[in-house]
Amino acid sequence: MSSPVIELAVIGGTGVYAFPGLRQAQAIEVSTRWGAPSSPIVAGDIEGKRVAFLARHGERHTIAPHRINYRANIDALHALGVRRVVGVNAVGGIRDDMGPRVLAVPDQLIDYTTGRVSSFCDEDGEPVLHAEFGEPYSVTLRRALSEAAARAGVVVVDGGCYGATQGPRLETRAEIARLHRDGCDMVGMTGMPEAALARERGMDYACVAVVANWAAGRGPRPDASISLEEIHAHLAAATGQVPRIVRALLAG
Repeated sequence: MSSPVIELAVIGGTGVYAFPGLRQAQAIEVSTRWGAPSSPIVAGDIEGKRVAFLARHGERHTIAPHRINYRANIDALHALGVRRVVGVNAVGGIRDDMGPRVLAVPDQLIDYTTGRVSSFCDEDGEPVLHAEFGEPYSVTLRRALSEAAARAGVVVVDGGCYGATQGPRLETRAEIARLHRDGCDMVGMTGMPEAALARERGMDYACVAVVANWAAGRGPRPDASISLEEIHAHLAAATGQVPRIVRALLAG
């Protein structure tokens, strides 16, 4: 008997290490040519649909952003037949309406990361793909997420540019000023190469960005230091709304 089709995969970022409400959940160990994914993939049912969840940083947040095996994560989901992926990413807010606890569905990104393996094409035997990436997030899935949020009564900012930085340290004020000049509205450490790899595998990919803090030098107190305690509190409050969006997405 064939396995049920997985309608959607959710990749959880900082503060999201499990997905509440998965019925009949089971952990699936998947091996890939690129190694093991960050965590076992947990599959279960929501709204009568099969959903998979993967903890990007590991189940205990033990993998730094620049050490995540993004290829293994994406390829493991692809091997399970996943065609739609929602990445949940903690970010710092740069734009004035991107304060803590805001949720956004970005439509653009700029990659500032260095040294990360960013393509499946880096290995011998893989076809060389020049993936079209003008729209880095799936327009269809982005629209579906925004509409689902509205049905669920969750306010999200529709659009915005995600600046992907190397991490794991936070950025300097000068770096954030540069990102602002470049047109970035939010800054995170895990948006790339995840989005590009999903595109190479032909998967629809979109991001729900959870604003955990004002980026350095931004917000009403630009001289204030960033508190990790405040970051975790904001993430805990904001990420609790993500399952509501996912349920509405599946129900729609």
